[in-house]
Amino acid sequence: MTYEAVDLNIKENTLFITLHRPEVHNAMNKVMLNELTRCFREYEDNSEVRCVVLTGEGSSFSAGADLNWMKSMIDYSEEENIRDSSILLELYDSMYYYPKPIIAKVNGHAFGGGIGLMAVSDIVIAVPDAKFSFGEINLGLIPSVISTFVVKRIGEANMKRLFITGEMFDSTYASKIGLVDYVASSEDLDDEVSRYIEEIQSSSPHAVKEVKEMMKRYDEVGEEEYKESTVKKIAELRVSSQGQEGIEAFLEKRKPRWSDHR
Repeated sequence: MTYEAVDLNIKENTLFITLHRPEVHNAMNKVMLNELTRCFREYEDNSEVRCVVLTGEGSSFSAGADLNWMKSMIDYSEEENIRDSSILLELYDSMYYYPKPIIAKVNGHAFGGGIGLMAVSDIVIAVPDAKFSFGEINLGLIPSVISTFVVKRIGEANMKRLFITGEMFDSTYASKIGLVDYVASSEDLDDEVSRYIEEIQSSSPHAVKEVKEMMKRYDEVGEEEYKESTVKKIAELRVSSQGQEGIEAFLEKRKPRWSDHR
């Protein structure tokens, strides 16, 4: 399929998605949101893809929502406005609950909704000079849709302060509060991403999917029900084909042959 606002490339079992609106610092409009959601839906069950790397074209990761797109909603009815705003939530849900790991390769600045893309990723690696801000407060807005996911990354106190002040912060501080997992120089960024791709691809594909499913259950059920489900799940995986292969490979001091045990 052809895409207008994103570029796709599959290489060595990794889907590389690049936000492709560099002239507006990869700001997200309706086209980009729909295309990104379609990407994640389309490759959800693709056995060729083991993980996803998301990055931005040019010097920025993503400037967040395109203000010209948001301005165009002034004449929308309330129902139309809610429907268009729901596109953003649909994207974040599709990423947060995506069954395969997502690595955010943060090559530059990220603001507002662009930080939301980081928050729904599993591993976030950023360059040192990247700047971040929840600047919606200065526009008379709030980053409401992304709050569901940002709070899980940085906690209530950090989120509340940064949402209220709209202050700018760097990768070092973003790492301190948990928004960024690792900081790597521009020269080392690709190598650091490759290292994590290798880590993921050396793991059991079935077990990785189960980790993502486990976290989804954590969000959906109560604590007691979740605890009970974890007991059942480990019992199931111990006797599964990949579970047995992993144990045998460890005991035999060899690499697991995951492709033989789907």
